Amino acid sequence: MVSTTVLDRFTDYLQVELRLSQQTVETYLRECVAAQGYAAERGLEVSLLTTADVIDYLLHRQHADAPLDHRTVAKGLSALRSFFQFCVLEGLRPDNPATTISSPRGEHRLPGVLSVEEVDRLLEQIDLGSPGGVRDRALFELIYSCGLRISEAVDLELYNLYLDEGLVLVRGKGDRERLVPLGEEASRWVQRYLSEARPRLVKVASERAVFVNRLGGRLSRKGMWKRFHELTRAVGIDAKVHTLRHSFATHLLEGGADLRAVQELLGHADIGTTQIYTHIDTEDLRAYHRQYHPRGGTPDGEDTLA
Repeated sequence: MVSTTVLDRFTDYLQVELRLSQQTVETYLRECVAAQGYAAERGLEVSLLTTADVIDYLLHRQHADAPLDHRTVAKGLSALRSFFQFCVLEGLRPDNPATTISSPRGEHRLPGVLSVEEVDRLLEQIDLGSPGGVRDRALFELIYSCGLRISEAVDLELYNLYLDEGLVLVRGKGDRERLVPLGEEASRWVQRYLSEARPRLVKVASERAVFVNRLGGRLSRKGMWKRFHELTRAVGIDAKVHTLRHSFATHLLEGGADLRAVQELLGHADIGTTQIYTHIDTEDLRAYHRQYHPRGGTPDGEDTLA
């Protein structure tokens, strides 16, 4: 069994050396504990697993009674790579058995995206008759207008808002900061929330979280998910909170925004991550080619031979 002391040092390694977000640290620790339980059931020491042992473990996770999807298994492998690298640095083993294992590849899935009309219909469904309703409108307007992750929205502090300049200072993955334009609509709702609703929700003047719950403390991810699910169910739209971020990126690109600019706004370290939003249906491409290219086709849609 891996001692608590080793896990504590591993936590420090993830936070200080790798500078991973708290959410990623928690995910990696959870994966290591799961691997430790798997090893213990077979009389093995998790820090001494071989490459074959790691492969068996990942296959077990992928084909268990409650199987995991490819992305989750890939995260587990990434966590184990970091753990074994830490073990090498600590002198607990001479090699990293996970470095030669390729991440499982699943089918490529495009993120769900709402149309502009669906976003409008969803936000207009919010009941503004209570402080919580005004808060929800400001919160989801902000997520959509700025393309925020859920964690970025709930972690916002009052000093992160530059309303006069129309900017928000966002702390993203890896503690990377970025300034994002607020937009007129989101700015109007955030200012209304701060002046009308938030003072009625907070209990102590020292609370610095922008978005607070009915008890006056920082709004949690769970609370946000629950409220958003209630909204989507009422409107009959299949979406998650993160769908607003996907929609933000897609609508920008559809409007002609530069891919690099969208990368900066989303806080992506790699532009390859942003490119997933450049999806255009193959039939649309054919239609554009027929309509605009001189060799695309005849007016009636029949192909022209050169």
